[in-house]
Amino acid sequence: MEADKTGRQVVKYTFYKLDTTAFLRLPEVKQRDAKLDFIDTVRGFNRRMLLRSYSLVGMRRDVDFLLWTVAEDVEAFQQLETAIRNTALGPYLDVTRSFLSGTKRSMYDISLPEDAGGASAEERIRIEPSDSRYLFVYPFVKTRAWYALSQEGRQAMITEHIRVGRKYPDIRLNTTYSYGIDDQEFVVAFEGDDPHDFVDLVNDLRFTEASMYTLSDTPMHIAIAMSLPEMMDSIGGAQVSDLVDDDVTEVGGWLPVASLGELSPDSALRVYYGTQQVALFRANGHIYALNNRCPHARGPLCEGTLHHENGTGPAVRCPWHEAYFRLEDGAVLSGPSPRGVATYRVRVEGDTIYIARREESETA
Repeated sequence: MEADKTGRQVVKYTFYKLDTTAFLRLPEVKQRDAKLDFIDTVRGFNRRMLLRSYSLVGMRRDVDFLLWTVAEDVEAFQQLETAIRNTALGPYLDVTRSFLSGTKRSMYDISLPEDAGGASAEERIRIEPSDSRYLFVYPFVKTRAWYALSQEGRQAMITEHIRVGRKYPDIRLNTTYSYGIDDQEFVVAFEGDDPHDFVDLVNDLRFTEASMYTLSDTPMHIAIAMSLPEMMDSIGGAQVSDLVDDDVTEVGGWLPVASLGELSPDSALRVYYGTQQVALFRANGHIYALNNRCPHARGPLCEGTLHHENGTGPAVRCPWHEAYFRLEDGAVLSGPSPRGVATYRVRVEGDTIYIARREESETA
């Protein structure tokens, strides 16, 4: 399967506003129960999507927090929102703004002539957030005159744009596309640890020729990365962060990702662990968990074919370029991959499958 026909993701930025007048008048026990219900419900979608939470309290008057979600299908977003509305917090929340988009290959060369090589097309169609403290998000629309320019003319302006961006190496850009599925054409989400860097970057970009072809790029948002419990505490009312564990991001944290019924024998399932896609496999009576991305070209291993190799145990063949990886330890057995893939610890309690990152000593 070719890389340009699969692997693309859908992305959603959903901004919520709390009805503080009504919510903060509730008894503390109801405030606490509503927040815990929200946290438990949202965490239940870890197996379906990549999910990051942010607070905007104190930054804008029209939004209080943001959920940045990335999935393989739009149905996951619809189901998450329905579940949120049915929580005890749901009646006090309003979605004041949302941006829907998707990943795709850029039509421009995003490397510079002096580069040894830019990011691969496969890397550009996958969203993997960093651990930056801040997220800067806004919708973006080009003028129609931009599309009337020649490809060469637009490429020259994009190259200038990229050179300006390279002056700020600590700012990371995620660009996604909304043509035909939302009002804007693009959604841009910058990650960084210093808001002043972002202010300076945007200021410098205003002087580029490409900026002459911007029709709109507002509203703009600065959001602070927080775990779900911390985000809930930021909106006011009863505190809950001391009652529940932080979101699973640290080494060794166990995360429930699937039920046994979702993973039939000799099958695979894509789940998420923090920002990482993980492929679960059930073979020879065991459950294995590997990073879902082949190191060669980031092919989705969960879409590969299981093989029961004599002497090496069960293995998976990458669907893109036929690299083979042993399920037990992720070792590359054959094919073009330069290295093996990371594996995760697995445990089963009742009907629930849990996974956790391995300690560095286990992977050395």
